[in-house]
Amino acid sequence: MNGIIYSEYDIFRDKALLISGPTIRGIVDISDIPDGYEQADVGGSHICPGLIDLQIYGSGEELFSAELTVDSLHKIECHLLEQGCTSFYLTLATNTLEVFRRAMAVFEEAAPKVAMGLHLEGPFLNAAKRGAHPQELIVEPQVSVLEELFAEHGDAVKMMTIAPENVSEACVRFLLERGVLLSAGHSNATREEAMAAFDTGVRAVTHLWNAMSPLHHRNVGVPGATFLHPSVCASIIVDGIHVDFEAVKLSKLLLRERLFLITDAVASCNKGIYKHVLNGDHYVLPDGTLSGSALTLLKAVENCVSRVGIALDEALRMATLYPADLIGRKDIGRLAEGTVANVLVFSSTFEVESVYFMGEKIR
Repeated sequence: MNGIIYSEYDIFRDKALLISGPTIRGIVDISDIPDGYEQADVGGSHICPGLIDLQIYGSGEELFSAELTVDSLHKIECHLLEQGCTSFYLTLATNTLEVFRRAMAVFEEAAPKVAMGLHLEGPFLNAAKRGAHPQELIVEPQVSVLEELFAEHGDAVKMMTIAPENVSEACVRFLLERGVLLSAGHSNATREEAMAAFDTGVRAVTHLWNAMSPLHHRNVGVPGATFLHPSVCASIIVDGIHVDFEAVKLSKLLLRERLFLITDAVASCNKGIYKHVLNGDHYVLPDGTLSGSALTLLKAVENCVSRVGIALDEALRMATLYPADLIGRKDIGRLAEGTVANVLVFSSTFEVESVYFMGEKIR
């Protein structure tokens, strides 16, 4: 209570958010708080749903693909909860199929509560737009390869980034039948190829502008197809490094509610395929290639407000409601009655003050 409550398209003042067990019970007048509720006065701070990140590789000192342990996964969950991120897809960049299979097995063994599933960014990408992904590990997509990959622990994979111009209709059908959210990324597709993919089941675009065919006046490529399509959504990294803030502003004007935030965050790592080196406020490979962000999702929200000119309530929807709707989760990303009590309280200077996960205060 005594804060500004943001839920979907509503902003509530002089109200109280009721939590009972793991569930939101409603938003009521202060005078209507039922007996028996413990009152938490937040002193005028902002109250919003827990943040949702559909693309993050690690946090703190933990890069999941380099560790592949239950302990590492749980440490990442704890780090992200401290940041106000209460739901995420743990992501692996292009790697060997064995690493992917091991990650899927570890994920199921861990039975995580904060991580909702895995996002495989690769290995079915276009080498011409590989970015930090090793060319030798990018493979030609075949149904037989997918059958082998998904044979034992395929339910762990909820999202996959593919270069749609290189992926056959049969492979797309295989993934869609398993409920995998397909996103176009690391792609050199033409506008026509991208539009065709969007019309046949690819519902999102991975880190808009980065590692994709450019917006050119004779072929608008993947960005142009994204802007022109009526329903495809796109993630974007708002750190001012991956994408200039003016390009974010343009993207927002064109995509409106179809643009959502990710961090693409990695962690320092000196072993394995991805040796991420912190370079001030972002990560690079040893050769200087941009390899990931050092963002938190709340910092991305702040950047949207302070550097792009997006209203706070809309910036919060980009990190809560819009990703939740994309993955079909109506029980998170909002503070409606009956939804999961994942709640972030933060100050006017975007400092995390408290976090509730499934109704339990963890910070």
